[in-house]
Amino acid sequence: MQPKFEKKTTNMFHQTTYVQRRQELKKLVGSGIVLLFGNNESPCNFPNNGYAPFRQDSSFLYYFGQNRDGLVGVIDIDKDTETLVGNDIDIEDIVWYGNVDSVADMAAQVGVAHAAPLKALKSICNEAMAQKRKIHFLPPYRYDIKLMVFDLLGIHPNQQKLEASMPLIQAVVKQRSTKTAEEIAELEKAATIGYKMHTTAMKLCRPGVTEKYIAGVLDGIANSYGAMVSFPTILSQHGEIMHGNPSEAKLEAGRLMLTDAGAETMSNYCSDNTRTIPVSGKFSQRQRDIYSIVEACHDYTLEVAKPGVKYADVHFAICRLMTDRLKELGLMKGDTEEAVRAGAHAMFLPHGLGHMMGMDVHDMESLDQINVGFDEETRPNLEQFGTNCLRMGRRLEKGFVVTDEPGIYFIPSLIDEWRAKGHCSEFINFDLLETYKDFGGIRIEDDVLITDNGCRFIGKELIPSHPNDVEAFMAANTTSNPY
Repeated sequence: MQPKFEKKTTNMFHQTTYVQRRQELKKLVGSGIVLLFGNNESPCNFPNNGYAPFRQDSSFLYYFGQNRDGLVGVIDIDKDTETLVGNDIDIEDIVWYGNVDSVADMAAQVGVAHAAPLKALKSICNEAMAQKRKIHFLPPYRYDIKLMVFDLLGIHPNQQKLEASMPLIQAVVKQRSTKTAEEIAELEKAATIGYKMHTTAMKLCRPGVTEKYIAGVLDGIANSYGAMVSFPTILSQHGEIMHGNPSEAKLEAGRLMLTDAGAETMSNYCSDNTRTIPVSGKFSQRQRDIYSIVEACHDYTLEVAKPGVKYADVHFAICRLMTDRLKELGLMKGDTEEAVRAGAHAMFLPHGLGHMMGMDVHDMESLDQINVGFDEETRPNLEQFGTNCLRMGRRLEKGFVVTDEPGIYFIPSLIDEWRAKGHCSEFINFDLLETYKDFGGIRIEDDVLITDNGCRFIGKELIPSHPNDVEAFMAANTTSNPY
Protein backbone atom coordinates (compact mmCIF):
# COMPACT_ATOMS: atom_id res chain seq x y z
CA MET A 1 0.00 0.00 0.00
CA GLN A 2 1.09 3.58 -0.57
CA PRO A 3 2.83 5.62 2.14
CA LYS A 4 0.19 7.77 3.79
CA PHE A 5 2.43 10.63 4.86
CA GLU A 6 5.30 12.44 3.18
CA LYS A 7 8.38 12.35 5.38
CA LYS A 8 10.25 15.17 3.63
CA THR A 9 9.22 18.20 1.62
CA THR A 10 12.02 18.37 -0.94
CA ASN A 11 9.54 19.29 -3.69
CA MET A 12 8.63 22.65 -2.15
CA PHE A 13 9.65 26.10 -3.32
CA HIS A 14 11.47 28.49 -0.96
CA GLN A 15 9.48 29.71 2.04
CA THR A 16 9.36 33.27 0.68
CA THR A 17 7.39 32.08 -2.36
CA TYR A 18 4.47 30.96 -0.19
CA VAL A 19 4.68 34.01 2.08
CA GLN A 20 4.50 36.35 -0.92
CA ARG A 21 1.65 34.41 -2.51
CA ARG A 22 -0.45 34.63 0.65
CA GLN A 23 0.35 38.33 1.10
CA GLU A 24 -0.83 39.03 -2.44
CA LEU A 25 -3.95 36.91 -1.88
CA LYS A 26 -4.85 38.98 1.19
CA LYS A 27 -4.54 42.20 -0.82
CA LEU A 28 -6.70 40.86 -3.63
CA VAL A 29 -9.48 39.44 -1.44
CA GLY A 30 -9.49 42.43 0.92
CA SER A 31 -11.22 41.24 4.08
CA GLY A 32 -12.70 38.25 5.89
CA ILE A 33 -11.37 34.75 6.52
CA VAL A 34 -10.07 32.46 3.78
CA LEU A 35 -10.36 28.68 4.14
CA LEU A 36 -8.20 26.64 1.76
CA PHE A 37 -8.95 22.93 2.11
CA GLY A 38 -6.27 20.38 1.39
CA ASN A 39 -7.36 16.97 0.14
CA ASN A 40 -7.89 13.84 2.21
CA GLU A 41 -6.96 10.31 1.28
CA SER A 42 -9.37 8.72 -1.19
CA PRO A 43 -9.95 5.01 -0.49
CA CYS A 44 -9.73 2.65 -3.45
CA ASN A 45 -11.55 -0.35 -2.03
CA PHE A 46 -11.07 -0.10 1.74
CA PRO A 47 -9.96 2.76 4.03
CA ASN A 48 -6.27 1.89 4.27
CA ASN A 49 -5.83 1.24 0.56
CA GLY A 50 -6.01 4.65 -1.05
CA TYR A 51 -5.67 5.66 -4.67
CA ALA A 52 -1.96 6.18 -5.24
CA PRO A 53 -0.21 8.47 -5.23
CA PHE A 54 -1.94 10.98 -2.95
CA ARG A 55 -2.75 14.17 -4.86
CA GLN A 56 -3.01 17.40 -2.92
CA ASP A 57 -5.42 20.17 -3.89
CA SER A 58 -3.56 22.52 -6.24
CA SER A 59 -4.70 25.80 -4.68
CA PHE A 60 -3.77 24.57 -1.21
CA LEU A 61 -0.36 23.57 -2.60
CA TYR A 62 0.03 26.95 -4.27
CA TYR A 63 -0.39 28.88 -1.01
CA PHE A 64 0.69 26.39 1.67
CA GLY A 65 3.05 24.03 -0.16
CA GLN A 66 2.49 20.94 1.99
CA ASN A 67 1.71 17.59 0.42
CA ARG A 68 0.13 15.81 3.40
CA ASP A 69 -3.53 14.83 3.69
CA GLY A 70 -5.93 16.26 6.27
CA LEU A 71 -4.72 19.89 6.28
CA VAL A 72 -6.59 23.19 6.02
CA GLY A 73 -5.04 26.62 5.56
CA VAL A 74 -6.76 29.51 7.37
CA ILE A 75 -5.96 33.12 6.49
CA ASP A 76 -7.57 35.81 8.63
CA ILE A 77 -7.15 38.87 6.45
CA ASP A 78 -8.47 41.40 8.97
CA LYS A 79 -6.23 40.19 11.81
CA ASP A 80 -3.34 39.45 9.41
CA THR A 81 -2.85 35.95 10.85
CA GLU A 82 -2.34 32.58 9.19
CA THR A 83 -2.89 29.13 10.66
CA LEU A 84 -2.18 25.64 9.36
CA VAL A 85 -4.85 23.33 10.75
CA GLY A 86 -4.40 19.57 10.97
CA ASN A 87 -3.79 16.71 13.38
CA ASP A 88 -0.36 15.38 14.21
CA ILE A 89 -0.01 11.67 13.58
CA ASP A 90 -0.12 9.29 16.55
CA ILE A 91 2.03 6.30 17.48
CA GLU A 92 -0.20 3.90 15.49
CA ASP A 93 0.63 5.75 12.28
CA ILE A 94 4.29 6.17 13.23
CA VAL A 95 4.62 2.38 13.54
CA TRP A 96 3.44 1.92 9.96
CA TYR A 97 4.68 5.06 8.22
CA GLY A 98 7.57 6.40 10.32
CA ASN A 99 8.03 9.79 11.96
CA VAL A 100 6.97 12.85 9.97
CA ASP A 101 7.04 16.57 10.60
CA SER A 102 4.50 17.96 13.03
CA VAL A 103 1.84 20.36 11.77
CA ALA A 104 3.68 23.18 13.57
CA ASP A 105 6.89 22.25 11.75
CA MET A 106 5.10 22.17 8.42
CA ALA A 107 3.59 25.58 9.16
CA ALA A 108 7.02 27.03 9.93
CA GLN A 109 8.45 25.63 6.69
CA VAL A 110 6.08 27.81 4.66
CA GLY A 111 6.26 30.87 6.92
CA VAL A 112 2.97 30.32 8.78
CA ALA A 113 3.16 31.44 12.41
CA HIS A 114 0.34 29.35 13.88
CA ALA A 115 -0.74 25.70 13.88
CA ALA A 116 -3.87 24.16 15.39
CA PRO A 117 -5.59 20.74 15.55
CA LEU A 118 -8.45 20.03 13.19
CA LYS A 119 -11.09 20.44 15.92
CA ALA A 120 -10.11 24.12 16.22
CA LEU A 121 -11.52 24.79 12.76
CA LYS A 122 -15.11 24.58 14.00
CA SER A 123 -14.43 27.19 16.68
CA ILE A 124 -12.76 29.50 14.14
CA CYS A 125 -15.76 29.26 11.81
CA ASN A 126 -18.34 29.63 14.61
CA GLU A 127 -16.67 32.77 15.92
CA ALA A 128 -16.48 34.29 12.43
CA MET A 129 -20.13 33.52 11.71
CA ALA A 130 -21.20 34.96 15.08
CA GLN A 131 -19.42 38.18 14.14
CA LYS A 132 -21.02 38.06 10.66
CA ARG A 133 -17.63 38.06 9.01
CA LYS A 134 -17.23 36.84 5.44
CA ILE A 135 -15.80 33.33 5.17
CA HIS A 136 -14.26 32.72 1.75
CA PHE A 137 -13.91 29.24 0.29
CA LEU A 138 -13.39 27.78 -3.18
CA PRO A 139 -16.02 25.50 -4.78
CA PRO A 140 -15.35 22.00 -3.42
CA TYR A 141 -15.05 19.15 -5.93
CA ARG A 142 -14.64 16.20 -3.53
CA TYR A 143 -17.60 14.93 -1.51
CA ASP A 144 -15.68 14.62 1.77
CA ILE A 145 -14.77 18.31 1.57
CA LYS A 146 -18.38 19.17 0.70
CA LEU A 147 -19.49 17.38 3.87
CA MET A 148 -16.80 19.23 5.84
CA VAL A 149 -18.03 22.60 4.53
CA PHE A 150 -21.61 21.57 5.42
CA ASP A 151 -20.41 20.68 8.92
CA LEU A 152 -18.50 23.92 9.40
CA LEU A 153 -20.70 26.47 7.66
CA GLY A 154 -24.11 24.81 7.36
CA ILE A 155 -24.18 25.23 3.56
CA HIS A 156 -25.77 22.24 1.82
CA PRO A 157 -23.48 20.57 -0.77
CA ASN A 158 -25.83 21.40 -3.64
CA GLN A 159 -25.51 25.12 -2.77
CA GLN A 160 -21.76 25.28 -2.21
CA LYS A 161 -20.78 26.12 -5.79
CA LEU A 162 -23.16 29.09 -5.67
CA GLU A 163 -21.98 30.15 -2.19
CA ALA A 164 -18.26 29.87 -3.00
CA SER A 165 -16.44 33.20 -2.82
CA MET A 166 -16.15 34.96 -6.17
CA PRO A 167 -13.53 37.42 -4.80
CA LEU A 168 -11.41 34.43 -3.73
CA ILE A 169 -11.92 32.62 -7.06
CA GLN A 170 -10.93 35.74 -9.00
CA ALA A 171 -7.87 36.29 -6.81
CA VAL A 172 -6.68 32.71 -7.20
CA VAL A 173 -7.20 32.80 -10.98
CA LYS A 174 -5.30 36.10 -11.23
CA GLN A 175 -2.32 34.76 -9.29
CA ARG A 176 -2.14 31.25 -10.69
CA SER A 177 -2.65 32.30 -14.34
CA THR A 178 0.71 34.08 -14.58
CA LYS A 179 3.61 31.68 -14.12
CA THR A 180 6.79 32.80 -12.39
CA ALA A 181 10.30 31.75 -13.41
CA GLU A 182 10.38 28.96 -10.83
CA GLU A 183 7.03 27.65 -12.06
CA ILE A 184 8.21 27.74 -15.68
CA ALA A 185 11.27 25.73 -14.62
CA GLU A 186 8.94 23.08 -13.18
CA LEU A 187 6.87 23.06 -16.37
CA GLU A 188 10.09 22.53 -18.33
CA LYS A 189 10.84 19.51 -16.11
CA ALA A 190 7.37 18.15 -16.82
CA ALA A 191 7.99 18.65 -20.55
CA THR A 192 11.20 16.63 -20.29
CA ILE A 193 9.27 13.73 -18.77
CA GLY A 194 6.60 14.16 -21.46
CA TYR A 195 9.31 13.92 -24.13
CA LYS A 196 10.48 10.61 -22.66
CA MET A 197 6.89 9.33 -22.61
CA HIS A 198 6.01 10.25 -26.19
CA THR A 199 9.28 9.20 -27.79
CA THR A 200 8.95 5.87 -25.97
CA ALA A 201 5.48 5.48 -27.50
CA MET A 202 7.03 6.05 -30.91
CA LYS A 203 9.66 3.40 -30.21
CA LEU A 204 7.11 0.83 -29.07
CA CYS A 205 4.53 1.49 -31.80
CA ARG A 206 4.37 -1.39 -34.26
CA PRO A 207 1.76 -3.91 -35.45
CA GLY A 208 0.84 -6.52 -32.86
CA VAL A 209 1.61 -4.47 -29.74
CA THR A 210 -1.43 -3.62 -27.59
CA GLU A 211 -2.57 -0.10 -26.83
CA LYS A 212 -2.72 -0.99 -23.14
CA TYR A 213 0.89 -2.17 -23.05
CA ILE A 214 2.26 1.07 -24.49
CA ALA A 215 0.06 3.20 -22.23
CA GLY A 216 1.24 1.22 -19.20
CA VAL A 217 4.87 1.84 -20.08
CA LEU A 218 4.19 5.58 -20.44
CA ASP A 219 2.48 5.70 -17.05
CA GLY A 220 5.51 3.98 -15.53
CA ILE A 221 7.83 6.62 -17.00
CA ALA A 222 5.73 9.40 -15.45
CA ASN A 223 5.76 7.66 -12.08
CA SER A 224 9.50 6.99 -12.17
CA TYR A 225 10.58 10.54 -13.08
CA GLY A 226 7.83 12.56 -11.41
CA ALA A 227 4.86 12.38 -9.10
CA MET A 228 2.34 10.82 -11.48
CA VAL A 229 0.64 11.22 -14.86
CA SER A 230 -1.06 14.60 -15.21
CA PHE A 231 -4.25 12.85 -16.44
CA PRO A 232 -5.19 9.29 -17.43
CA THR A 233 -3.25 8.45 -20.58
CA ILE A 234 -5.24 8.57 -23.83
CA LEU A 235 -3.88 6.10 -26.39
CA SER A 236 -5.96 4.63 -29.17
CA GLN A 237 -6.19 3.70 -32.83
CA HIS A 238 -9.59 5.40 -32.69
CA GLY A 239 -8.27 8.93 -32.74
CA GLU A 240 -11.74 10.20 -33.63
CA ILE A 241 -12.68 9.57 -29.99
CA MET A 242 -11.41 12.62 -28.08
CA HIS A 243 -10.61 10.74 -24.89
CA GLY A 244 -10.11 7.18 -26.10
CA ASN A 245 -8.96 4.86 -23.33
CA PRO A 246 -6.20 2.37 -24.18
CA SER A 247 -7.71 -1.05 -24.83
CA GLU A 248 -6.28 -4.54 -25.23
CA ALA A 249 -6.63 -4.18 -29.00
CA LYS A 250 -3.46 -4.88 -30.97
CA LEU A 251 -2.07 -2.17 -33.21
CA GLU A 252 -2.84 -2.79 -36.86
CA ALA A 253 -0.71 -1.96 -39.90
CA GLY A 254 -2.03 1.00 -41.86
CA ARG A 255 -3.79 2.63 -38.93
CA LEU A 256 -2.86 5.68 -36.83
CA MET A 257 -2.12 5.67 -33.09
CA LEU A 258 -3.06 8.82 -31.18
CA THR A 259 -1.32 9.37 -27.84
CA ASP A 260 -2.35 12.20 -25.51
CA ALA A 261 -0.25 11.96 -22.36
CA GLY A 262 1.59 14.04 -19.79
CA ALA A 263 3.37 13.97 -16.47
CA GLU A 264 3.42 15.90 -13.20
CA THR A 265 6.68 16.83 -11.53
CA MET A 266 7.23 16.23 -7.82
CA SER A 267 5.96 19.80 -7.36
CA ASN A 268 2.81 18.87 -9.33
CA TYR A 269 3.39 20.99 -12.42
CA CYS A 270 2.09 19.36 -15.58
CA SER A 271 2.84 18.60 -19.19
CA ASP A 272 0.26 17.76 -21.85
CA ASN A 273 1.27 16.63 -25.35
CA THR A 274 -0.40 14.73 -28.16
CA ARG A 275 1.14 12.97 -31.12
CA THR A 276 -0.48 10.89 -33.85
CA ILE A 277 1.80 8.41 -35.57
CA PRO A 278 1.50 5.69 -38.25
CA VAL A 279 1.50 2.16 -36.86
CA SER A 280 3.35 0.99 -39.98
CA GLY A 281 6.05 3.65 -39.54
CA LYS A 282 5.03 5.60 -42.65
CA PHE A 283 1.99 7.77 -43.37
CA SER A 284 -0.17 6.87 -46.33
CA GLN A 285 -0.75 9.76 -48.76
CA ARG A 286 -4.28 10.27 -47.42
CA GLN A 287 -3.02 10.30 -43.82
CA ARG A 288 -0.23 12.72 -44.75
CA ASP A 289 -2.72 15.06 -46.46
CA ILE A 290 -4.82 15.38 -43.31
CA TYR A 291 -1.78 15.40 -41.01
CA SER A 292 -0.22 18.30 -42.91
CA ILE A 293 -3.30 20.43 -42.25
CA VAL A 294 -3.19 19.75 -38.50
CA GLU A 295 0.57 20.38 -38.55
CA ALA A 296 0.08 23.75 -40.27
CA CYS A 297 -2.56 24.79 -37.74
CA HIS A 298 -0.38 23.67 -34.82
CA ASP A 299 2.61 25.65 -36.08
CA TYR A 300 0.54 28.73 -37.02
CA THR A 301 -0.29 29.28 -33.35
CA LEU A 302 3.33 30.35 -32.79
CA GLU A 303 2.83 33.16 -35.32
CA VAL A 304 -0.37 34.63 -33.90
CA ALA A 305 -0.39 33.98 -30.14
CA LYS A 306 1.12 36.86 -28.14
CA PRO A 307 0.27 39.22 -25.27
CA GLY A 308 -2.89 41.23 -25.86
CA VAL A 309 -4.39 38.81 -28.39
CA LYS A 310 -7.55 36.93 -27.43
CA TYR A 311 -7.02 33.19 -27.49
CA ALA A 312 -10.51 32.92 -29.02
CA ASP A 313 -9.15 34.91 -31.98
CA VAL A 314 -6.20 32.52 -32.25
CA HIS A 315 -8.67 29.63 -32.22
CA PHE A 316 -10.75 31.06 -35.06
CA ALA A 317 -7.62 31.94 -37.07
CA ILE A 318 -6.75 28.25 -36.87
CA CYS A 319 -10.30 27.30 -37.88
CA ARG A 320 -10.10 29.51 -40.98
CA LEU A 321 -6.75 28.01 -41.98
CA MET A 322 -8.13 24.50 -41.45
CA THR A 323 -11.23 25.30 -43.53
CA ASP A 324 -9.14 26.69 -46.40
CA ARG A 325 -6.97 23.56 -46.44
CA LEU A 326 -9.94 21.19 -46.21
CA LYS A 327 -11.48 23.02 -49.18
CA GLU A 328 -8.32 22.22 -51.15
CA LEU A 329 -8.96 18.53 -50.47
CA GLY A 330 -12.61 18.89 -51.44
CA LEU A 331 -13.97 18.06 -47.99
CA MET A 332 -15.28 21.59 -47.44
CA LYS A 333 -16.62 24.23 -49.81
CA GLY A 334 -18.11 27.73 -49.93
CA ASP A 335 -16.97 30.95 -48.30
CA THR A 336 -14.49 30.34 -45.48
CA GLU A 337 -15.72 33.16 -43.24
CA GLU A 338 -19.34 32.08 -43.59
CA ALA A 339 -18.40 28.44 -42.95
CA VAL A 340 -16.55 29.25 -39.74
CA ARG A 341 -19.31 31.63 -38.61
CA ALA A 342 -21.82 28.80 -39.11
CA GLY A 343 -19.63 26.38 -37.16
CA ALA A 344 -19.12 24.03 -40.13
CA HIS A 345 -15.48 23.47 -39.16
CA ALA A 346 -16.70 21.78 -35.95
CA MET A 347 -17.49 18.69 -38.03
CA PHE A 348 -13.71 18.22 -38.04
CA LEU A 349 -12.63 20.19 -34.94
CA PRO A 350 -15.36 19.90 -32.27
CA HIS A 351 -13.24 21.36 -29.46
CA GLY A 352 -11.27 24.49 -28.65
CA LEU A 353 -7.66 25.15 -29.56
CA GLY A 354 -6.48 24.79 -25.98
CA HIS A 355 -6.74 25.44 -22.27
CA MET A 356 -4.70 26.91 -19.43
CA MET A 357 -1.85 24.76 -18.07
CA GLY A 358 -0.05 24.71 -14.74
CA MET A 359 -0.49 22.72 -11.55
CA ASP A 360 -3.60 21.22 -13.09
CA VAL A 361 -3.52 19.93 -16.64
CA HIS A 362 -6.71 21.94 -17.21
CA ASP A 363 -5.45 24.63 -14.89
CA MET A 364 -7.92 25.73 -12.20
CA GLU A 365 -10.86 24.12 -13.99
CA SER A 366 -12.36 23.26 -10.60
CA LEU A 367 -12.99 27.00 -10.24
CA ASP A 368 -15.30 26.86 -13.31
CA GLN A 369 -13.90 27.27 -16.80
CA ILE A 370 -15.82 30.51 -17.37
CA ASN A 371 -13.86 32.09 -14.50
CA VAL A 372 -10.52 30.79 -15.80
CA GLY A 373 -10.69 31.03 -19.58
CA PHE A 374 -13.01 34.00 -19.94
CA ASP A 375 -13.64 37.40 -18.37
CA GLU A 376 -16.05 40.34 -18.60
CA GLU A 377 -14.67 41.28 -22.02
CA THR A 378 -14.63 37.79 -23.53
CA ARG A 379 -17.62 35.55 -22.94
CA PRO A 380 -18.13 31.95 -24.09
CA ASN A 381 -20.57 30.96 -26.82
CA LEU A 382 -22.44 28.06 -25.23
CA GLU A 383 -24.97 27.67 -28.04
CA GLN A 384 -22.90 26.64 -31.07
CA PHE A 385 -21.62 23.05 -31.32
CA GLY A 386 -17.84 22.95 -31.08
CA THR A 387 -17.49 26.58 -30.06
CA ASN A 388 -19.21 25.68 -26.79
CA CYS A 389 -16.14 23.55 -25.97
CA LEU A 390 -13.74 26.49 -26.19
CA ARG A 391 -12.04 26.47 -22.78
CA MET A 392 -9.77 29.48 -23.22
CA GLY A 393 -10.87 32.71 -24.91
CA ARG A 394 -9.56 35.72 -22.99
CA ARG A 395 -6.62 37.96 -23.83
CA LEU A 396 -3.22 36.38 -23.40
CA GLU A 397 -0.70 37.85 -20.99
CA LYS A 398 3.00 37.30 -20.53
CA GLY A 399 3.51 34.28 -18.30
CA PHE A 400 0.33 32.47 -19.35
CA VAL A 401 0.79 28.84 -20.36
CA VAL A 402 -1.80 27.40 -22.74
CA THR A 403 -2.06 24.28 -24.85
CA ASP A 404 -2.00 24.36 -28.64
CA GLU A 405 -3.93 21.29 -29.78
CA PRO A 406 -5.66 21.46 -33.15
CA GLY A 407 -7.07 18.25 -34.57
CA ILE A 408 -9.09 16.81 -37.41
CA TYR A 409 -11.46 13.97 -36.58
CA PHE A 410 -13.79 11.86 -38.70
CA ILE A 411 -16.59 10.81 -36.36
CA PRO A 412 -19.02 8.46 -38.16
CA SER A 413 -22.02 9.20 -35.91
CA LEU A 414 -21.52 12.96 -36.27
CA ILE A 415 -21.21 12.64 -40.04
CA ASP A 416 -24.47 10.65 -40.15
CA GLU A 417 -26.32 13.10 -37.91
CA TRP A 418 -25.28 16.25 -39.80
CA ARG A 419 -25.94 14.64 -43.17
CA ALA A 420 -29.42 13.46 -42.13
CA LYS A 421 -30.28 16.98 -40.94
CA GLY A 422 -28.60 18.72 -43.86
CA HIS A 423 -26.63 20.73 -41.31
CA CYS A 424 -23.99 22.94 -42.96
CA SER A 425 -24.49 21.07 -46.25
CA GLU A 426 -23.54 24.24 -48.14
CA PHE A 427 -20.05 24.01 -46.61
CA ILE A 428 -19.39 20.23 -46.35
CA ASN A 429 -18.97 17.68 -49.14
CA PHE A 430 -20.76 14.78 -47.46
CA ASP A 431 -20.23 12.38 -50.39
CA LEU A 432 -16.44 12.64 -50.06
CA LEU A 433 -16.66 12.75 -46.27
CA GLU A 434 -18.35 9.32 -46.32
CA THR A 435 -15.12 7.80 -47.64
CA TYR A 436 -13.23 9.00 -44.54
CA LYS A 437 -15.39 7.23 -41.96
CA ASP A 438 -12.65 4.66 -41.33
CA PHE A 439 -9.89 7.27 -41.03
CA GLY A 440 -9.86 7.95 -37.29
CA GLY A 441 -8.44 11.25 -36.12
CA ILE A 442 -5.26 13.31 -35.82
CA ARG A 443 -4.27 15.72 -33.07
CA ILE A 444 -0.94 17.46 -32.39
CA GLU A 445 -0.52 19.19 -29.03
CA ASP A 446 2.19 21.13 -27.25
CA ASP A 447 2.31 23.56 -24.32
CA VAL A 448 2.89 27.22 -25.15
CA LEU A 449 4.42 29.92 -22.93
CA ILE A 450 3.40 33.51 -23.72
CA THR A 451 6.53 35.69 -23.75
CA ASP A 452 7.21 39.44 -23.96
CA ASN A 453 6.10 39.79 -27.59
CA GLY A 454 5.18 36.31 -28.76
CA CYS A 455 5.25 32.76 -27.54
CA ARG A 456 7.32 29.58 -27.53
CA PHE A 457 6.80 25.90 -26.96
CA ILE A 458 7.78 24.57 -23.54
CA GLY A 459 10.41 21.85 -23.61
CA LYS A 460 14.11 21.83 -24.39
CA GLU A 461 13.59 18.87 -26.72
CA LEU A 462 10.42 18.93 -28.79
CA ILE A 463 8.73 15.63 -29.52
CA PRO A 464 8.93 14.95 -33.28
CA SER A 465 5.80 16.37 -34.90
CA HIS A 466 6.55 17.04 -38.57
CA PRO A 467 5.68 13.97 -40.65
CA ASN A 468 9.15 13.40 -42.07
CA ASP A 469 10.65 13.73 -38.58
CA VAL A 470 8.11 11.28 -37.14
CA GLU A 471 8.87 8.71 -39.84
CA ALA A 472 12.64 9.17 -39.47
CA PHE A 473 12.49 8.83 -35.68
CA MET A 474 10.36 5.69 -35.87
CA ALA A 475 12.62 4.13 -38.51
CA ALA A 476 15.70 4.73 -36.36
CA ASN A 477 14.25 3.81 -32.98
CA THR A 478 11.40 1.27 -33.27
CA THR A 479 12.13 -1.73 -31.04
CA SER A 480 12.23 -5.19 -32.58
CA ASN A 481 10.39 -6.81 -29.66
CA PRO A 482 8.88 -4.52 -27.03
CA TYR A 483 7.59 -7.35 -24.83
